[in-house]
Amino acid sequence: MVSVDDEATNKAFAESTEADFPLLSDPTRTAAEAYGVLPSFGGGFGSLAQRWTFYIGPDGRILRVDRRVRPSTAGEDVVAALAELNIPKR
Repeated sequence: MVSVDDEATNKAFAESTEADFPLLSDPTRTAAEAYGVLPSFGGGFGSLAQRWTFYIGPDGRILRVDRRVRPSTAGEDVVAALAELNIPKR
């Protein structure tokens, strides 16, 4: 998971949710901009990162982008997408 929050904020989030996966901090928004997840809202609101899931193959190519991430079902949705993409279970 990549967040535009700073490292301290990500660490606090990971600890509070007992996350067992890496949280990467992108406070400069370099990765977020490269992946196109920072739409501008204009009017002085700045930009907030979209909650999208990118499925990236071993060769580095993007296999699929899920732009309708639902936090309540994200885990199940990822498992289903990996099965559809024929990614073997580990």
